[in-house]
Amino acid sequence: MRRIGIMSFLLIFFLQGFGQDEFSLHEFNQQRNKSGRTGMLVLTSWGGANLIYGLIAQSQTSGTEKYFHQMNAMWGGVNAAIGFMGYLGSRKSKELSLSQSVRAQYASEKTFLFNAGLDLAYIGGGLYLHERSKSVTKNPSRLKGYGGSIIMQGAALLIFDVTMYSIHHKHGKKLLKFLDKSSVYFAPGQMGMVVKL
Repeated sequence: MRRIGIMSFLLIFFLQGFGQDEFSLHEFNQQRNKSGRTGMLVLTSWGGANLIYGLIAQSQTSGTEKYFHQMNAMWGGVNAAIGFMGYLGSRKSKELSLSQSVRAQYASEKTFLFNAGLDLAYIGGGLYLHERSKSVTKNPSRLKGYGGSIIMQGAALLIFDVTMYSIHHKHGKKLLKFLDKSSVYFAPGQMGMVVKL
């Protein structure tokens, strides 16, 4: 029992502060949350700007331009809501264990990579609407305007999601580097952790 207590103390000591210059699990998680909050503020701002400008511009234009701005306003509202909810969610920071930190890091990267795939689908959908507008007789300007807007919104979101993925992926390498230098072993009646300094 005494060994488990000593081992637990050493494990906590190493993960919480030993070698502050090298790795701190707390600081690692704080930085991931900070990057997430910043990203959600960018998304909320982009969405809000599209919502406001789209509503104003659609009332002052007609034809294809009107529909382009109308769709931008709709996308802006959705993006602003997603960004705002994401920002509120990223403000809740709790202490995470090493395994929880690994899962949270993986989830962040996976989310932005998945979203980048969706963005490509949005761009493809916008291109389809744009092309379809050339062969319909009923309100082709709506399809062309909506298509142009979806292409633009998809491209902007693709840039956002790829950038956020890159930031999180680069940040995650710090955790992988720490894990590469650490090993936990279990043997009958023994448990230990080795951290190469």
